[in-house]
Amino acid sequence: MFEEVDYRGRKVLITAGADGLGWEMTQLFHRAGASVMICDINQDRLAEAARALPGLHAVVADVADEASVAALFKAVDEKLGGLDVLVNNAGIAGPTGHVETLSKADWDRTLAVNITGQFLCARLAVPLLKQSRAGVMINLASAAGHLGFPGRSAYAASKWAVVGFTKTLALELGPYGIRVNAILPGAVEGPRIRAVIEAKARALGRPVEEIAGQYESQAALGRMVTARDIANMVLFNASEAAASISGQAIAVDGFTQKLY
Repeated sequence: MFEEVDYRGRKVLITAGADGLGWEMTQLFHRAGASVMICDINQDRLAEAARALPGLHAVVADVADEASVAALFKAVDEKLGGLDVLVNNAGIAGPTGHVETLSKADWDRTLAVNITGQFLCARLAVPLLKQSRAGVMINLASAAGHLGFPGRSAYAASKWAVVGFTKTLALELGPYGIRVNAILPGAVEGPRIRAVIEAKARALGRPVEEIAGQYESQAALGRMVTARDIANMVLFNASEAAASISGQAIAVDGFTQKLY
């Protein structure tokens, strides 16, 4: 498995690294020998993560809050002493419903976390990545970042923005040897997608089983992807094996062509 790559000496920051996709990434980077810092808004999960992985640095932070991100990067400087890899993983599902039913507050919060949070972290990470011998930024988008997604307009808009942000930063930072890519997961099996399915079923007035079946069969491979699938791609993308890959929107979705 590629996850056996050696990351000793590499300094990695993963946002929302205490749960879900982020936790899978955290475990793989830690196992590969990296010095890892994670942030999350869930103090309990951060404490559990720190207990589970000796040497892990865990910091409470809300990526949508400028002051909180500033405090996070102060901790990066104090605890890691630099940065080689930023994984902009933090994101929220946002509201479910047709656009005319959505509140501005829900719309604003979705964009604040999913794209402004990446901007706030990138802005402070770039000076550190420029000092690295091989700086890498990986931004988590979604299959909804290159496809339409009925009933999920706020989420889709935020994830399309991530792709545009990524491609622009790849051009800006390429001269400094910094690679920037976006990973576009399809539907990832787990509690978060099940909550989305339930919300969509309620919004449409249809059985949960019917909506779940659509999500499970929308990819050509006929199944959802796993958190480990995404973590493996992130680990590969951050490695020297991907040294010439930058500015890409890399789908890990079993070849999904339509989102329901």
